[in-house]
Amino acid sequence: MSKFEELIRDLEAGKVRVAEKADGEWRVNAHVKELILDGFKAGQLTDMSVAGMPFFDKDTLPVHEFSISDKVRIVPGGSSVRCGAFIAPSVIIMPPSYVNIGAYVDEGTMVDSHVLVGSCAQIGKHVHLSAGTQIGGVLEPAGALPVIVEDNAFIGGNCGIYEGTIVRESAVLGSGVIITSGTKVYDAVNGRYLPKASGGRTEIPAGAVVVAGSRPLSTGPGASEGIHIYTPVVIKYRDGKTDASVELEQALR
Repeated sequence: MSKFEELIRDLEAGKVRVAEKADGEWRVNAHVKELILDGFKAGQLTDMSVAGMPFFDKDTLPVHEFSISDKVRIVPGGSSVRCGAFIAPSVIIMPPSYVNIGAYVDEGTMVDSHVLVGSCAQIGKHVHLSAGTQIGGVLEPAGALPVIVEDNAFIGGNCGIYEGTIVRESAVLGSGVIITSGTKVYDAVNGRYLPKASGGRTEIPAGAVVVAGSRPLSTGPGASEGIHIYTPVVIKYRDGKTDASVELEQALR
């Protein structure tokens, strides 16, 4: 068995992760990402078609194989999980969704319809990724931090989280919120823009409730025309009312 094949086995078992949290900080296991890249380079294009569904990909990157003993609920309708992704028991994947190599999706999480969990993304326990959400992937550069969504976060429909953003525990993102490393996020509760985390990453604080907003241009021709640009806004921090509004119906689980 090659090092890459061993890595895929350990990633799928949750024994190895692309990024891990220690002392409150997330750290990348760069050698894991490098081995994943090696697997892409080594593979040869092959026919992976099944009846009525043509697929052609690198032979080093087959789909993740599940059995009923994995206790993962994958609803019929066209979802796919690539090899090297960890999907914990009690995760629900609604169709059609895609989970890429190196991703880690922890127990009790809902991956709703048309969701992308990109390469190496780290998704915590009891997270809700609502329909149409895009969690960006990253394989290069080897030291870059992947997108991280911590436990009990709620990500609304059609959100986009990219470029190493960290969404801390129990945060709530309203529908349509887009966050990148260059996004300025305004905290209306404390009257300030959120500071960037290490490496220039955007970090959403624990329990923050974020909605899509805007801010006026302060200079240039656009300012005199009253042009606004997109800015996510922290409108409050999570409370009992918020918890009630995002509570998942247990009957669905």
